[in-house]
Amino acid sequence: MANIGFRIFTSINRPSRELIEKFADIPVANLADNMSRMPCVDAAIRPFNDVPLLGVAFTVRAPQGDNLMFHKAIDMAAPGDIIVVDAEGDVTRSLCGEIMFTYAKSRGIAGFVVDGAIRDCYSLKDMDFPVYARAVQPNGPYKNGPGEIGVPVCIGGRVVMPGDILIGDADGIVIIRPEDAEEALIKGRAHNEMEKESFLQIAAGTYDRSWVDKALAEKGCEII
Repeated sequence: MANIGFRIFTSINRPSRELIEKFADIPVANLADNMSRMPCVDAAIRPFNDVPLLGVAFTVRAPQGDNLMFHKAIDMAAPGDIIVVDAEGDVTRSLCGEIMFTYAKSRGIAGFVVDGAIRDCYSLKDMDFPVYARAVQPNGPYKNGPGEIGVPVCIGGRVVMPGDILIGDADGIVIIRPEDAEEALIKGRAHNEMEKESFLQIAAGTYDRSWVDKALAEKGCEII
């Protein structure tokens, strides 16, 4: 009989590492601008150091204030995976801290994204391990379960599927489905080149701003 809500799914279809690495030089904002400005998590999920986030989602659904399945996920995740924890946005108890950061890094895990709270945030300042979370809370967690691993989760208002590509920088996190990755990559790279050209035009004094007045005129703005 199925134990709904307390299950571990072990099969994840991961995109190739070669494909993932191609996103390393594209800012999150440039990707989001070319994905209808819809794929980023809520701004409340913020980074706690300057280490870029890039990898594959290894998902966990946890009950409020409990990290039993989070611990199991660290033991299961493959190098290059990012452990993504849906803790329902609860910040009354932290779900991870310095020991878990350090152990996960030793296993080659590529980071944590927690829609909940963490602690020992001071330890992340000099640690080459990216962590995004909603809050800091010194109260520790329970370890009773239930929870699920390898299921769709909700992080900062966005659905994350096991195997999704996550890219994070100081602006936040963008989520890319593997089937959309090639198109997002092409458009993201083109956006990078467009921005380079804009900076060159600004430096040369030739940056065209005529679109602003054109847009105002088209929208019927009255200039007095």
